Amino acid sequence: MTTAFVLSGGAGLGAVQVGMLRALYERGFKADLIVGTSAGAVNGAYIASRPQDRQTAEDLADVWRQLRRGDVFPVSPLTGLLGFLGARDHLVADGALRKRVAAHLECDRLEQMPVPLHVVTVDLLSGQELLLSEGPALEAVMASAAIPGVLPPVDWGDRLLIDGGVANNTPISHAIALGADRIYVLPTGNTCALEDPPRGALGMALHAISLLTQQRLIADIELRRDEADLIVPPPPCPLTVAPIDFSRADDLIEQAYSDACDFFDHGGDDAPPIRMRMHDHARRADRQVGPASRPRSLNVP
Repeated sequence: MTTAFVLSGGAGLGAVQVGMLRALYERGFKADLIVGTSAGAVNGAYIASRPQDRQTAEDLADVWRQLRRGDVFPVSPLTGLLGFLGARDHLVADGALRKRVAAHLECDRLEQMPVPLHVVTVDLLSGQELLLSEGPALEAVMASAAIPGVLPPVDWGDRLLIDGGVANNTPISHAIALGADRIYVLPTGNTCALEDPPRGALGMALHAISLLTQQRLIADIELRRDEADLIVPPPPCPLTVAPIDFSRADDLIEQAYSDACDFFDHGGDDAPPIRMRMHDHARRADRQVGPASRPRSLNVP
């Protein structure tokens, strides 16, 4: 049996996957291949070159706990103005993110990863979805995370590549095509308990993208549930942490870990994949400010 880990995108919500990975590794679940998009590609590149054990998850957790928004999306009025005026094709420079990713890559090329790593990107001009399995690891990961309009596209030969989440944020289909018959899908979820719209253009853009990609995830799980053994630990829900917020990584990691432990310890890996839907939560004065502990609210009644 070939086992794949499929890691979705989600910007700051990518910390959720770290808690899930810790729960997986503690139970001896390991991947024969990894497929990632955007933040999932960043996490995938980290774990693909390291031992599949709890310590790797803990080390990745430390990386996330140290991140702040400026480490990924540094705000520059000049860059933003030039992007608005059409002098540049992005609002945020990618130097800070590139530096962070490079610092934690242990392999120069994708094909050198001890666990095969595949990252999803999109050709900017044609809209064609591309799966990168060979080539410079840093450029591949940066391409997969290049949110259109926010971060600059990445040169890849004669192509310009952007965030794979535009076409396939949770690439279950690629894992199946690569021969996986048991697939652990690690979603990041979406901010389903907002009381007010996100503030700022960047925050609004990331939130809107997370809604679109969550819808695609739900559709893909329903479409592919009979093509492979899909195991989908539920992301934290209700959730008020926005994708642009990197200051709550520890909360996300710990809640995702707790939820994943509950999921696996109660037979989640042997059950059909959970049925999810887009949803909101009743507005209450006592609403939690972070992830809560009832992930099953994602289920369709």
